This record gives sequence, structure tokens and C-alpha cells, in this order.
Amino acid sequence: MRMASLLVELLVEELPPKALKKLGEAFASSLAESLHAQGLAAPDSTVTPYATPRRLAVHISKVASQAADKPLRQKLMPVSVGLDANGQPTPALLKKLATLGVDATALSNLRREQEGKTEMLYLDSLVTGISLAEGLQKALEETLSKLPIPKVMSYQLADGWSTVHFVRPAHGLVALHGNEIVPVHVLGLVSSNLTQGHRFEARKHPIMLQDADHYATQLESEGAVIASFEARRTEIARQLEQAAARAGSGLKPVKDDALLDEVTALVERPNVLLGQFDAHFLEVPQECLILTMKIHQKYFPLLDAHGKLTNRFLLVSNVHPADPSAIIAGNERVVRPRLADAKFFYDQDRKKPLESRIAELDRVVYHNRLGSQGERVRRLCTIAHTVGHALGGEHLARQAEQAARLAKADLVTEMVGEFPELQGVMGRYYAQHDGLGNDIAIAIEDHYKPRFAGDELPRNNIGLAVALADKLETLVGLFGIGEKPTGEKDPYALRRHALGITRILTEKQLPLRLDVLLSEVVGTFGSRIENPTAALTDFIYERLAGSLREQGYRAQEIDAVLALRPQRLAEIKGRLEAVRAFSTMPESESLSAANKRIRNILKKAGDEALPEPDIALFAEEAEKALFFAMHAIIPEVRSLLANEDYTDALAKLATLRTAVDRFFDQVMVMTDEPLLRRNRLALLNALADLMNGVADISRLAA
Repeated sequence: MRMASLLVELLVEELPPKALKKLGEAFASSLAESLHAQGLAAPDSTVTPYATPRRLAVHISKVASQAADKPLRQKLMPVSVGLDANGQPTPALLKKLATLGVDATALSNLRREQEGKTEMLYLDSLVTGISLAEGLQKALEETLSKLPIPKVMSYQLADGWSTVHFVRPAHGLVALHGNEIVPVHVLGLVSSNLTQGHRFEARKHPIMLQDADHYATQLESEGAVIASFEARRTEIARQLEQAAARAGSGLKPVKDDALLDEVTALVERPNVLLGQFDAHFLEVPQECLILTMKIHQKYFPLLDAHGKLTNRFLLVSNVHPADPSAIIAGNERVVRPRLADAKFFYDQDRKKPLESRIAELDRVVYHNRLGSQGERVRRLCTIAHTVGHALGGEHLARQAEQAARLAKADLVTEMVGEFPELQGVMGRYYAQHDGLGNDIAIAIEDHYKPRFAGDELPRNNIGLAVALADKLETLVGLFGIGEKPTGEKDPYALRRHALGITRILTEKQLPLRLDVLLSEVVGTFGSRIENPTAALTDFIYERLAGSLREQGYRAQEIDAVLALRPQRLAEIKGRLEAVRAFSTMPESESLSAANKRIRNILKKAGDEALPEPDIALFAEEAEKALFFAMHAIIPEVRSLLANEDYTDALAKLATLRTAVDRFFDQVMVMTDEPLLRRNRLALLNALADLMNGVADISRLAA
């Protein structure tokens, strides 16, 4: 058995750039996992993925030419069936052995083992380890079948008859174990040690690979290709920074990881060049110009030290000519009409005020069961007015309603029709052009926020009101017609909307109740929907719980607080901190366990308890002591809870530990005397209500 590095490369026509990174990672990981599972790759082998526009490859260290033999134990049949009275094999046993491919010589490997009342026969054997050629063939077939291919192509092989289905036509297969070719075949290709370098700049065609370990260096030196996706990405980022520095002091390329990944997937030998466009295009909002350059041309626009767009950009070429002026001029010529289109859209859109576009929204379908965008806007106006009034009175309510009325108007503009990503952004520019003032304009842009994890929240209260209205209307409407997320599918981004609501309410410490908000929103839909409040409330709290876990709170702490379903989400952080402080107290464990016991007793008792405990019915000193201890602290605890001083409230409740422990040590709650039992249950009800004012501390019990 020989150990060496393994290289597998699939040479193909240009792969879809947005899928390349994922395809490369999946190709490498799946192939390595299969070889590990078959015992061909060592547990500590290193897996190195490679991916360029024209190849998927992987290098795996410490791969064996053949897997080690494995012992195998197979259950055959009961001894009474397999052996006769003299201990000789029966025809049934011989037939079973024959089906397993062994003869009577294997009888010496039979073992007896007792299983309950039956003695069973087992056959011990040694299975020869699979060869690398067989194992790699299996691994390749499994890997290609599982690749996350966005769209499969069908093409014919050279014989004119055979049809192959793959992401792109494949033209070469390399499989090297050390310096030896591993005989495998897929997609009509047979493995070799030959590959191709850069289409235009390779020094050799084809390239004969020395061995698996020199793949990357040989491909770069002879083929002018940086095979590693990450290495190529790092090189592009380095060249972008250098080119920006040469272009002018303080200039920086736009940061966009998705664009960097896509460009990395488009080139095999990156060469960053500097281009420019006419400065008069800078009259157009920079978001429009940046987006058109990124989406259509894959350029990296250059920003100055203040984050303002300049009339220069960086492009990533796949060739290194001695004189790049023709490439630069060609790109400058191509980008000009794109920018001219953006300027045309901007100029045309400003000829009509946003207010005049609202009527057009009645002709835009929002959802066939929820009506048009115009109907949706009218719901948003009602909700935003209600939220605004709760946050700042009638003046804020009117401003929020105005912003909500205009929030979707930019959806029917030319610019947003071309670039949907600019919705809200263009609304701000057009609102400012219409003289509506920055507060309203900023709210129009911000009502989509937060758009993704870590995004900033709306900058003013008008924006907060409209953002809440927008997200609540979306959730209530879609939940109300049964359009809930399922598994990984969430086409309407409802999880993101729910997280946005929880972030706004908690981080901005808004004095709003979730149940009141949902009730108001449900009312705006009339009979269009079924009331989804119960399911939607659970959904929102689930998203909140996940977010809190990511922030470092323990699952028990979150469970204890959210079990009470506090409707003012702004209180939750304070409650969590109080529970965390309570957990460190020496009384915590005992009181949590007692509270859990109380919950169980009350659950079993049902509605048997008296409405309130009656002091005249107490028969034991311990229950009297608990009653008086509770009533001594009730006023202070209620005052602390009213002031949201949750930490001190729980600290005060901790003083009940002695009285609670004594009660459970000396008092039989479920006594046979009905009136006494019902009174003691009433006392436990009052204690549970008092102890769980901040959180359900029974959830803290182990």
C-alpha cells in the first residue's frame, strides 16, 4: 500500500461565475469525504480546493493506493439450524455460505454467540480493501451527482450519439496519485496527466503535470493560471488597493465581497487596470452609477477619502498585454452608454413628482390575494399613523403617514425599474428634489432597513414608524393567507422582516406592545386574511430567541424570559440581565427548583385553588410564615417591576428562600382536607405570580 498525494482536475468550458466558488468547494469536499469514508484518505489528510473559470480541482494529501483490509462479522442463523447433532454443517448453512461467496473451508471461521435464549452462528472474515482506482471512480460519480449545479447543460460526445448532462461541457480529466495516473472515467473522459493553461497566455499547450504536489506551481509557471480561488481573490484585492493608491491619494475601491468573488470567478490571471468616464455623469446619484458599473460591467468604482464617487474605476482583465491602452479604451467606451442610460432615467424621473406616481401603484400587483401596491400603501399609511402617534403624538403621526404614502412611489420610476436594488434610495433623492425635506426623504429610504444582518436601523422616528409598518404589514398579510416560511424556503424574506421588527423594538427601546401592534395591523386587512396573530407571535419570538443566542445569552435565560411572552420587547434585555444576575445568587438554585415544583403541583391541581389565600384557614406555622414573608415584600417588588428594575426585584424575591424551603419541608399541600388543600394551592398561585414577574424562573432549574 503506497501513500501519496492525490490530484483530481476536471477541465471544462467557462463555468457560471456566481456559482464557481460553491462548485469548487463542493467538488473538493465531497470527493474527499467519499475517499475518507472508503478508508483511502488518512484521517489527517489535507484537502486543498482549486477552482478557476475553466477547472474544478482538488489536492488531497496522504491517500493510499489501496484501503486497508477490514474484519467483517456476519450473522448467519441459529446454531440449531446451521449445525446438526454431531456439530456438522447442515445443508441450510452450506447454502448460506455459498450465497456469501465462501465454501466449506470457511467453517473454521464460524463463531457461536448467545443472543438471549438463542445461540447464533457468526462468520468472521477479512474484506480486502478497495483499490484507489475503484474508490476514486465511485467518489467521482457520487461527487458529480451531488454538485450544486444551478442549471444543467446537455451536450453530445464526439461519437455523435452519447449525451452527457453537466454544468458545462467537460474536455479533460486529470487523476494523479503521486506521479502515477489513476485509471478513472467520467463524462466520456478518461483520466490522464495532461491539462490546459490560460487560453491566451500559457507557455505550453498542453501541460504535462509532473505529479500531484506540483499542480498549482506548474499551472502558474507554465500555464499562467492561479489555480486557487482564494489565492486569486487575494491577488485581485491586492492589485485593487495598489491601483487605487496609484490613481490618487485617499482613493479606495468600493468594498463588495460578492463582486470580488464574481470577478475572481471570471479570470485565471488577473490584471487590474484603471479607467475613467466623463465627469458630468457625476451629477447622477452615485448609488446609480456605482450599481450600473458593478452589475453590468463588473468594475470597482473609486471613492475619495470622504466616500464620494470619483469619475475613475478599476477593471480586472484576464490578460497582461505590454500596452493595455486598447483594453482600457474599450471598457471606457462600453461603460459610457450605461452611464448615459442612468442619467437619462434620472432626468426623466425628476420630471414627475413622487406624489403624482401614487395612483400608478393601483396598477401594480402586490399579491393576487392581498391586492395592489396601491392598496398596500393605504394600509401602510394607517399603520404608520398609529405607530407614529404612539411614538410622538399627532405631529409625528402625520409625518409618518406622509412618508408611508410616498414610500413605494419610486417603484414605478424608470431608475428603480432598471435597478430594483435602488428602491428607497431613489425615493429619497426624488423626495428631496420635490422639496419634501430631509426628514421625510430619509424616512422613505430607511423604511426598508434593516435589510440584512448587521444593517443599520432607520435614522429618525418617522423612518422607524414606516419601517415597522412595512414589516408588520408584510408579515401579517402573508401569514394571514398561509404564506409562511417552510424549511429553508423563505421567498418573501419573512424571517428577515421579523428580525427587523425585533431589532427596531429592542435596540431603539420603543414603548410599543407587540400584541397591540399586531391587532392594529390585522384590522387594516379586513376580511382578506385569517387572523394570524398566534402563529405570527410565535414566529417573531423564535427569531428573537435565535438573535439573543447569537448575542451570547444562554438558552435557559432566554427560555425563562420569553416564556412570559413580554409584549414590550424593549424590556427583554433588562429582564435577561436580571435573570443572569439572579443565577449567580446562592438562593437561585433552591428557588428555581421550588418554582418548578410549584408549577407541577398547580398543573396537576387544575382549577381547584381558592381565588385568594385565606389567612384564617392556615393550619401550619410554615404556611403562615410564607404568607407574611410574601406580603412584606409585595409592595416593593411591584414598585421595582413598574420601574423596570428587574435585577433588584429578583434580588428581593431571593429573600423568600428560607420561607419557601420551610414551607415545602413542613407542609403537605395536597392534603385530604379539601378546603385546606384549596387554600394552600391559592397560596402557591400567589407565590408563583410573585416569583415569575420577571421571568419563569422554574426554567432555570436543572
